[in-house]
Amino acid sequence: MQDLKDVFDRRDDVQVVDCREGWEWDAGRIEGAIHIPLNTIMAGGDDGALDKAKPVFVVCRTGNRSELASVMLRARGYDAENMEGGMEEWQRLGLPFTAPDGSPGRVA
Repeated sequence: MQDLKDVFDRRDDVQVVDCREGWEWDAGRIEGAIHIPLNTIMAGGDDGALDKAKPVFVVCRTGNRSELASVMLRARGYDAENMEGGMEEWQRLGLPFTAPDGSPGRVA
């Protein structure tokens, strides 16, 4: 299991991929995260947004979809890990996330 506080501390050196749906992403996201919905990852796409030289940490609401996404990304050669507990755990730990307008985010 990846320590989410460690991901937060390393966020400038890693890639955080949020694989939730657009409406979930709009409710609240980790600053600097890259939004690539699970169905896009499953279809083999990342729109060139990811760098294979940097570790990838994948997040969803609870860690289920991100587990599947991390497996798919590893199969494509990325150093990808699931952020177990997802945004719910991120929020529980008191780590910051915001809505697009800069207001405090919420887990949807």
